[in-house]
Amino acid sequence: MARVERNTSSIYYEVTGSGPAIVLGHSFLCSGKMWEPQIQPLSWGYQVINVDLRGHGRSGIMDQPFDLYDLVDDVLFVLDHLAVEQAVWAGLSIGGMVALRAALVARERVAGLILLDTDAGAETRVNRLKFGTMVAVTRLLGTGSLVPQVARMFFGRQTRSLNPGLVEEWKEHFSNVPLPAILRTVQALKERDSILERLCEITVPALVIVGEQDRLLPPACSREIVELLNDASLAVIANAGHLPTLERPEATTSAMLSFLGGLQVR
Repeated sequence: MARVERNTSSIYYEVTGSGPAIVLGHSFLCSGKMWEPQIQPLSWGYQVINVDLRGHGRSGIMDQPFDLYDLVDDVLFVLDHLAVEQAVWAGLSIGGMVALRAALVARERVAGLILLDTDAGAETRVNRLKFGTMVAVTRLLGTGSLVPQVARMFFGRQTRSLNPGLVEEWKEHFSNVPLPAILRTVQALKERDSILERLCEITVPALVIVGEQDRLLPPACSREIVELLNDASLAVIANAGHLPTLERPEATTSAMLSFLGGLQVR
């Protein structure tokens, strides 16, 4: 467990295991805890660097607005602090958006990509309106008002039906994300640029994973990424929604390890 000071705040991260590096980026409203089922299996052969993004988990909230490229810089700052030259970047949702941009702006630092339930396009008009409503409701009623809707969006039907304990655990986690972190992260998501036309510039191997029942960023988003990248494969996780690392941990970990086994990382 460690922190590194950056600008006016701190970034929390955990390092487990040794070997080639893999850096993990979580979803909006989550934290590095989202990767708990994967940490031990990955750490048997890799140095796993699990980063809490700004305002999430145990990382601080910086004073100014930020964009996805600022989050790339945060992760690079951690890697520099650890003297890690190159890593596989794994990210879910906003974490995947960060990983894709890292492969464009710091390509020598990226040995491969594992992209889970993410998107390479700009935010859709419908989702921008949803985010606007989310912000308005949150300002009026507090973060707890979002939790039931977020749980329905994040977890697949089967998870909600058969594993209510997991859903309740994460509903509590969602409700603890500070309002300033929600507002600033929503702004970064709403204003993100489309990088669809630049995916052809990414040459490192990529594994794209998506939950079959993801309503937030459905499988079509992942299929589009696979089609536009130079060297990508797709793994659809049955009976999972937006958080397959938690909903179907064994299947997700197996797909990740299979992909990592074929990579060369310095």
